[in-house]
Amino acid sequence: MVTDQLSTKDENVSGWINGFIGVVLFSGGLPATKLAVMEMSPTFVTIVRAAVAGLLALVVLWLGKEKRPVKHQLMPLFLVSLGCVIGFPLLSALALQYLTSAHSIVFLGMLPLATAVFGVLRGGERPHPVFWFFSVVGSLLVIGYAVSQGISASPVGDILMLLAVILCGMGYAEGAKLSKTLGGWQVISWALVLALPIMIPLFFIYFPDHIETVSVQGWVGMAYIALFSMFIGFIFWYKGLAQGGIARVGQLQLLQPFFGLALAAWLLNEQVSMGMVGVTIGVILCVAGTKKFAK
Repeated sequence: MVTDQLSTKDENVSGWINGFIGVVLFSGGLPATKLAVMEMSPTFVTIVRAAVAGLLALVVLWLGKEKRPVKHQLMPLFLVSLGCVIGFPLLSALALQYLTSAHSIVFLGMLPLATAVFGVLRGGERPHPVFWFFSVVGSLLVIGYAVSQGISASPVGDILMLLAVILCGMGYAEGAKLSKTLGGWQVISWALVLALPIMIPLFFIYFPDHIETVSVQGWVGMAYIALFSMFIGFIFWYKGLAQGGIARVGQLQLLQPFFGLALAAWLLNEQVSMGMVGVTIGVILCVAGTKKFAK
């Protein structure tokens, strides 16, 4: 009995560690994307990150001799691919042509909220009315900040980030539901493989004429989002969720905007205003409220 308790405790600790590593790796995604889109088109950046991660996923699935998804799992996988492999990467990359990564990171505070909303809609749950209160307040905080700070600079960038978060939330919710039968990291792997037949031809179509002019920083940003944001981060993240529990370890995602703002200030020398920090804290509190009253 004591041995079982110690084993469970060790498993929970490992889950928190793996989940934390996953969140830290995800946090560098937008700053790294900013480095890449400063020198390459958002479309090409999206294609490369998906193609490289997809080829890696294909190798891992083949080496692990993982079971193939069955027919009824293909549509959820398509939605995961649409949201996490294509939608969020492309729309956020397009948004970063108009916004700083620090500004765009504020919108990540809505990602757990979007995931929770899609989880409620897809799961047919009837949440407490307080859930919708926190949901509306959190959304108004982000939209209000975007209007007050970005409407004169780029409303297009703000709209693109909102759409990116919505699609990613849909992909996360579908992936979480599907992982119960297909497995955690296998979901993102099969979603990446599903996109490969599209991404590989597009790679040659959108290959830039002056690729030799891309700096080392641009390639580092590209490598990071392809290897860590699109694939390796998901391995740690889903492993952590499986070990420590989705509800508990999933709370670590609320730390992502803080890490992202710190990286934007450190790597890109972008200004992180008190308004950004304040809105991020407010959204995190609202997301915590929606999680509490989701069921």
